[in-house]
Amino acid sequence: MTQDMPSRGSAFRRTIALGAAGVLGLGAVAAGLVGTVGAGPAAADSGPRTDLTLTVLHTNDDESQLVGVDGDTDGDGTIEPDETRAYGGAARYTTLWQQLRRQAETGRPAQGGKRAVVSISGGDNYLAGPEFSASIEHGVPFYDALALSRLGLDASAIGNHEFDFGPDVFADFVASVRSTGGGSFPFVSANLDVSGEPALAKYADQGVIRATTVVRERGERIGVIGLTTPELPTISSPRNVRVRTELARIANDEASALTRQGVDKIILVSHLQDIDNELALVPQLRGVDVVLGAGGGEILADSGDRLIPGDRAERGYPLWATDADGRRVPVATTTGNYKYVGQLVLRFDRAGRLLGADDEQSRPVRVAGAGTDAVVKDAWTRTHVEAPVESHLASLRETVVADSEVPLNGVRSDVRSKETNLGDLVADALVWAGARKAAEYGVPAPVVGIQNGGGLRNDAVIPAGPVTALDTYDVAPFANFVAVVPEVPRDTLRRLLERGVAAAPSAAGAFIQVSGLAFTYDVSRKAQVVNESTGEILTPGERVRDVVLDDGTVLVRDGQVVDGAPVPVATNDFSARGGDAYPLKGLDFTPVGTTYQGALRGYLEEGLSGKVRAADYPVGGEGRITATN
Repeated sequence: MTQDMPSRGSAFRRTIALGAAGVLGLGAVAAGLVGTVGAGPAAADSGPRTDLTLTVLHTNDDESQLVGVDGDTDGDGTIEPDETRAYGGAARYTTLWQQLRRQAETGRPAQGGKRAVVSISGGDNYLAGPEFSASIEHGVPFYDALALSRLGLDASAIGNHEFDFGPDVFADFVASVRSTGGGSFPFVSANLDVSGEPALAKYADQGVIRATTVVRERGERIGVIGLTTPELPTISSPRNVRVRTELARIANDEASALTRQGVDKIILVSHLQDIDNELALVPQLRGVDVVLGAGGGEILADSGDRLIPGDRAERGYPLWATDADGRRVPVATTTGNYKYVGQLVLRFDRAGRLLGADDEQSRPVRVAGAGTDAVVKDAWTRTHVEAPVESHLASLRETVVADSEVPLNGVRSDVRSKETNLGDLVADALVWAGARKAAEYGVPAPVVGIQNGGGLRNDAVIPAGPVTALDTYDVAPFANFVAVVPEVPRDTLRRLLERGVAAAPSAAGAFIQVSGLAFTYDVSRKAQVVNESTGEILTPGERVRDVVLDDGTVLVRDGQVVDGAPVPVATNDFSARGGDAYPLKGLDFTPVGTTYQGALRGYLEEGLSGKVRAADYPVGGEGRITATN
């Protein structure tokens, strides 16, 4: 997840390791896709006879959106739990999923033969935010796990967000699924080694976390292989979980092993952050019949498919690509958030060869509470999941986490152009959280905090008086995690500050709120210029004149860097990855298992003992950032 937009979508396309023999970038295989994406095998009425019609019901990236969404997705994302939300939600989703399963199991196959159904999640089954905080507070079983188990899944891939709070919380999620008894299902990922995390290793020993699984339906054996993005260590907090990157080789080895066991229908469910990464992987695959992608949140739909108002299809459903043996492979995904059930209906002959897809039945099915396709809410899920989560969201409005002696300024134009006391507070919270987690994650305690102004989103002044838990989500709404960059060279830190003030006096999301240092900059001097898409610095910038740590250590004097040791810095993982063209890309960093919202709330409650004092956070800030000329 990154800032200023949801983690899902085309703005965050990534190139990942895909090579069969090593690491191969997306761009290197793009040429191999020419002519491979388009219509699938002909829905032939002649030729090999259909022996099995397989319906694959799939979901992915539901990310704790348990209580539904509005019909227009262009809103500001403010959480307003409301029974009248017209689309999505776990309770409606359950009803629709079960209806589609019954139809697939009992309906007459259009092409004859048997029918079977497989139900799969692509992962990212929960996400940091006010809804998931209900599960954290409630404990095992998590509400998200209860909702997912109600679907009767056959398997779930393991996404990056499963590790956002560290491996132990993921283990609690697995325990939550297991506690549901008949609703339990395995978690599959062939390129993760969880043996270094005891809480997860026990589930691997039990076969709950595994590379593959075999689903038995109507006398058929359907193999499911899982893959997780190789970017996992830099976009989440897997700690001692090892991630293998040679995805094609791993998938092919697993497919070969399943084939030797007599499994002749194989589904790959891969959480690679972008459907184009799945499409780039297919030309290297052998023996995989179907690919379900996850992590990108693309909307795939054909003309005539009913979408939630405000949603727009990017491409058709499903996509098709050609594998290493020249076979056409369907590739599908959904946009997540409990908004659509993916329904991929495939035809196989008696030898297990894929003949094609049912074009009429294969589609994303929207989850509607209004209109002719509306479904009622599943009573059990409504009672045991949605209702308590809605109650928790209401309680966040009423939960006071601190009392402030001073108004806290989060006005958009201010936090993006100058120091504010709310900016100081959030930057201090990053340092505080990084220091508390340093030993657990094996990083040095940070001495500097960096918060980009674009990540502060309440666009208001919080009046003096009570600060609520919901206020902390309004200020820090993104699922960005606190990250520690252990060694930031002093010149890199200077360039980082230059980037932060490059647009001044105009407002910009890259403006930097700081902790642990004070600096001055001269607006009349040359500003840094960067290539926004690559982060390359085109003009270095000469604005930053003096930088001094809180302990008196001088890092920059009169525009010149003072030689010395690098500085450990706490920031959010969006910035640590080079977001806003910050010059941190390429430096090692470690997410430390808490969101920046969690850091802010924890700092208010524990670090400041529930009291924001005017002496510490005066109106206008305490002079950490000084503009001259």
